[in-house]
Amino acid sequence: MEEAAVPADLDALELDALSNPVRRRVFDHVVSQSAPVRRDEVAEAVGISRTLAAYHLDRLAEAGLLTTGYARPEGRGGPGAGRPAKQYAPARDEVSVTIPPRDYGLLAEILADVVAATDSPALHQALITASERRGRATGDLGADLLATLTACGYEPECTEDDDIELRNCPFHRIAQRETALVCGMNHAFLRGVLTARDDAPDRAELAPRPDRCCVVIHPD
Repeated sequence: MEEAAVPADLDALELDALSNPVRRRVFDHVVSQSAPVRRDEVAEAVGISRTLAAYHLDRLAEAGLLTTGYARPEGRGGPGAGRPAKQYAPARDEVSVTIPPRDYGLLAEILADVVAATDSPALHQALITASERRGRATGDLGADLLATLTACGYEPECTEDDDIELRNCPFHRIAQRETALVCGMNHAFLRGVLTARDDAPDRAELAPRPDRCCVVIHPD
């Protein structure tokens, strides 16, 4: 996929792009998919024409919320296969808008840097304990596990083996700086979520992969 250009005034464009209710439904559909989508797929899913779907998709790409590329449908290739179709996928660059401006991520980066530089096993264990405690407080919400994970920002997806892979890391920005620290806390948090639901916490395995959360949740 080709990366969409990121405009300088991204905040204003993002707010405008998502203010239209139809465009928001288009965006929500694209980010819920595990693979890039074409305009005809989006049109059918949202219930609009292909022309209108393409218009909203391109507006979202202009705002830096989607990336674009060209590919033929799976299984079609060679002479007579037709021109590659334009496809859309979520932009993986983190976008956050607050009014008035706030930068909680910067504070989190500073705190993570301090903890990572502190050679204190007791401090690191306290963070793991606090993460698991917060997971236990979040996990017992009366919803099913996938809904709970979605509410926590994880974008869960079930595999053919009934594993739950998490397509999004809610802590991506900080995890890029202090990977071991953040992944350990994330693992403890998800163990707490499972514990609150009377599930076995060992279902959560620390298994880092590119473009995925570092934890995989295995079946019972």
